[in-house]
Amino acid sequence: MKLAMIDMDLGNLQSVLEAFRRVGADVATTESPEDVTAATAVILPGVGAFGDGMASLRGKGLVESLRRHVVELGRPLLGICLGLQLLAEEGEEHGVHQGLGFLRGRVVRLKPAGRDDRVPNMGWCDVKVVKSESVLLGSFVDGEACYFAHSYHLECRDPEDVAAFIEYGGHRDTAAIERGNLFGVQFHPEKSQDAGLNVLRAFCEHVRGTAGR
Repeated sequence: MKLAMIDMDLGNLQSVLEAFRRVGADVATTESPEDVTAATAVILPGVGAFGDGMASLRGKGLVESLRRHVVELGRPLLGICLGLQLLAEEGEEHGVHQGLGFLRGRVVRLKPAGRDDRVPNMGWCDVKVVKSESVLLGSFVDGEACYFAHSYHLECRDPEDVAAFIEYGGHRDTAAIERGNLFGVQFHPEKSQDAGLNVLRAFCEHVRGTAGR
């Protein structure tokens, strides 16, 4: 099993790497399109603005290799934080930017409804699982808390893509997605203690189970 973690030069990859290693996964960081195409699964983490993320992927020549990995080869991809958002068709952070387009949806700014709703949303939020037999969240206790740090969120056009949500500003905002070989979490699993490690462990077990099919 060969896991490739993309380095977009956005965010600290070391903590994500250490979290994967804690669950027994062998993950290597890469900026190489060839590594992405050859990988059994890809992890796309990141922190920062939507446009900067897409510019980094384009500048490194990774957009087409990601498309080949996901669409043509049908191999698993896990997006984390900004990495989840980049799976969408477009994002509206600092202008409208085209995303990878793997998911039907748009990344929009959080909409606070009162003084307690802050932007960015930083801290522990209760995650409500809505997808039955979720791959990533099968071990979750409903309402288990994870750590978030974001100002934008993904609005999925297809509700079936949403695996979990948080309540923010009177709305249900996407916390995790699953569709076929696509997976993503808005929260930071590397900062979410056992709950986050269980998500990474579940992804790795899924990759092992699908490798070679």
